[in-house]
Amino acid sequence: MSALIIWVMGAVLLVINIMLRTQILRLEARLKALSNPQEQLAFLRQQAAKKEKIAAIKSLRKQYPEISLIEANRLWQKI
Repeated sequence: MSALIIWVMGAVLLVINIMLRTQILRLEARLKALSNPQEQLAFLRQQAAKKEKIAAIKSLRKQYPEISLIEANRLWQKI
C-alpha cells in the first residue's frame, strides 16, 4: 500500500514538473520575442568601448538576463 502511494506521488510530481518546465519555456520564448536585438547590440557596443570582451559580455548578460552566454558571444562577434 505504501509503495502505491509513493508511485502515485512520484507520478504527480513528474506531471507538475513537466507542466512547470513547459510554462518556463513558453515564458522564455515570449521574453526573447519581446527583446530587441538591436538594442542589445547597441548596449554591447557601448560596453565594448569601455571594457574588454569578458567584462562587456558580463554586463550585457546582467542587463539582459534572458541572453545566454552563446548568444552574447555571437553578438560580440557582430561588433
